[in-house]
Amino acid sequence: MTTLQPPVAAGPRPAPPPVRRDRRSWRGWGFIGPFVAVFALVFLAPIAYSLYLSLFRDQLIGGTTFVGLDNYEQALGDDRFWAALGRVSLFLCVQVPIMLGIALLVALALDSGRLYGKSFFRITIFLPYAVPAVVATLMWGFMYGTKYGLVGDINGAFGVSLPDPLSPDLVLASIGNIVTWEFVGYNMLIFYSALRVIPHSLYEAAEIDGAGQIRVITAIKLPAIRGALVIATIFSIIGSFQLFNEPNILRPLARNALTTDYTPNFYTYSLSFNGQQHNYSATVAIIMGLITMVIAYAVQLRGMRKGA
Repeated sequence: MTTLQPPVAAGPRPAPPPVRRDRRSWRGWGFIGPFVAVFALVFLAPIAYSLYLSLFRDQLIGGTTFVGLDNYEQALGDDRFWAALGRVSLFLCVQVPIMLGIALLVALALDSGRLYGKSFFRITIFLPYAVPAVVATLMWGFMYGTKYGLVGDINGAFGVSLPDPLSPDLVLASIGNIVTWEFVGYNMLIFYSALRVIPHSLYEAAEIDGAGQIRVITAIKLPAIRGALVIATIFSIIGSFQLFNEPNILRPLARNALTTDYTPNFYTYSLSFNGQQHNYSATVAIIMGLITMVIAYAVQLRGMRKGA
């Protein structure tokens, strides 16, 4: 006789052993690897090499010798460097607000919807940015000429004596005019793009409240594009401290006004390629990079601060 055994309750199945990944996945690095390689080659490597050069000095006796921070001490006491920095600082304080102010006014006019031929004006104002800086500077340099240029033709046609735009007193303002003509359209496009993404519900609420155009601009538009204003200001600050093309190209027309140390970048270029002082040139370039970085970062913090 067979005895039936009671069924045994089945317990929980043991969990499968965790799968261990013995090999790390490098797929992500495959995507960013080309960018990292190019970034290190064209950005980090030149900075590292400039830092290396700034710690040495070429001497007639002994050749290249390690001098530590002596080059930096010399640069901080260099009157020519500080004079060049003062000129670009003045250029920054005067030209950048004018340029950004004009760009903002044009962007607000285009965004208002009351400007006839908006597309034509937008393309026309942006078009100078498409002109290469070298071509633009040569064109304006010809117009500034008092002998064969536009200024000279006006003097001869009307019997007047206009001041020389390339004189030592006016050359910085003339360069500012060229840069403003080149970059108003670029900054206008930044502001106009930011204005176009503002929600229309804000305008509808302002219309219900009876707000006028000035109130809409100050209470809605300007706060909404504050990020674009900060970005454009930072770009303009960096561009001002890097001023080089315009004075370099105009120098054959105004050698008495535009010296080889007129701007820090021009000074660095002249030290390296004309004076063969590569180590000291690298030092000046590093100091200018640090100054530019500190000022741009301070503007960013101030501009993006809540309640600013």
